[in-house]
Amino acid sequence: MSSGFDWDTAVPTHTRTTLTDEQWNQFNSDGYFVVENLVDPTTLAEVTAETDIFCEEADSFLEKLPDSRMFIAEKGAITFAPNIALKSDALLKFVSSSPMTGLVHDLIGPDARLYHDQAVYKANEKPRRFPWHQDNGYTFVLPEHYLTIWIALNDVPIEAGCVWAAPGLHKSGTLLHTYVEPLGWEIFEDPPVTPIAAPIAAGGAVVFSSLTPHLTGPNVSDHMRKAYILQYVGPDAIRFNGPHDKLGTPLTDDARFPWVLRNGSRV
Repeated sequence: MSSGFDWDTAVPTHTRTTLTDEQWNQFNSDGYFVVENLVDPTTLAEVTAETDIFCEEADSFLEKLPDSRMFIAEKGAITFAPNIALKSDALLKFVSSSPMTGLVHDLIGPDARLYHDQAVYKANEKPRRFPWHQDNGYTFVLPEHYLTIWIALNDVPIEAGCVWAAPGLHKSGTLLHTYVEPLGWEIFEDPPVTPIAAPIAAGGAVVFSSLTPHLTGPNVSDHMRKAYILQYVGPDAIRFNGPHDKLGTPLTDDARFPWVLRNGSRV
């Protein structure tokens, strides 16, 4: 949990190059905003072809496990393929492309690294929600505010399991999470504010802070829901692996956490 967190000091104050005033104001007040058509159709097809390969490999691995599941991944329910940009030239190019780095510049700063990426495919065979959580609730990072870009690889209406956000709660910092089997870490079952759905078409994205409570609903559509999720941190980020880790690990390994921006320029 946070101690003495102040949202106003967590977000950058440099000149913005990409965000509109409306987007910035919504990000500041609600903790998220939606960008339509962030990724062009040709690039989207290339990215999806790559993420399909990695998710098929992840599903094949799950098939060999007891009950076809590991942690919160389960075949027929939800598949995770993490850290795949480091295995694919096409994805590594994509995560540092100008549509992404423009958002990163304005919301993180002129120096930023790729922290984490994963393809998350939600099947409709075993519909289930992903619980209310903050990204910083899974592995605590300082500074607590980093950036998530949740990209729809195909159309994600409400019935396919779109993102829902609990607006305004990001300003309270990292909240206490409790593990709920088999769903994952959860802050609350029902938020203390009115949640807002963020359905998006293929190529659109939901952009939010690591402190924004959010979930994705069950996929009750007739197709697989496909998303590619990118996360970026600033140059001074430190990750803490559990409550007993008092020193943390600086995220400075260039091979594991590659630069995407240096001094405002794409890397």
